[in-house]
Amino acid sequence: MNQSTHDTASHSKREHGTTRSYVFGFILSLVFTAIPYYLVVNKTVTGTLLLATILGFAFLQMAVQMFYFLHLGRGPKPLYNVGFFVGTFGAILVVVVGSIFIMSHLHHNMMPAEKTMKLAEDEGIHQIHGQKTGACEGVHANHKITIRNGIVSPAFVEARLCDTLTFYKEDDVDREITFGSHPNHGTYAGETELTLHKGRGKMITLGQPGTYQFHDHLNPGTAGYFTVTP
Repeated sequence: MNQSTHDTASHSKREHGTTRSYVFGFILSLVFTAIPYYLVVNKTVTGTLLLATILGFAFLQMAVQMFYFLHLGRGPKPLYNVGFFVGTFGAILVVVVGSIFIMSHLHHNMMPAEKTMKLAEDEGIHQIHGQKTGACEGVHANHKITIRNGIVSPAFVEARLCDTLTFYKEDDVDREITFGSHPNHGTYAGETELTLHKGRGKMITLGQPGTYQFHDHLNPGTAGYFTVTP
């Protein structure tokens, strides 16, 4: 009787885990939450790589929750439970990746005219079947704007259509260049925001004539203008 009671208690403890396993699972949960948060906030990686990284940590987070808190794999039929988990996650992954793939292609094929122009500029597509796309052709002048300690130099640039404009930062402050006046942000030639990293410039093609304002979203006092003439 005593041996049976001992075996039952031991089996229950094995299924429900220990304080040590709960603490370890909690620490892993915090780590797998903090890492993607850090990557997003500091923009260490971007685009597809960032999305893949977040999905990877989401899988790890799910595994931690299932194994350390829901005790998957500790029941009387652990292999069945693990197989069910893998199948469920696989189905979710197919749905998520498929949805992202569909939305990406819809955005690509049904994008606004401004985005279409930017794509043509990026790909260097000047004409299709003899029809001009409106994208710039050939090498034109480049204009440079430098930001250091919140000061924009030069604060005003005059350029011609199809010239290029490059933004640089020469300090350790994060910069997110947007167009228009704060807080009413706009776009220019399909560009909405330029994230600047020290020592690396961001270049845009001046494909729209007119006078435009730009500013640092993180420090709206850092601002300037550029004029594009035909």
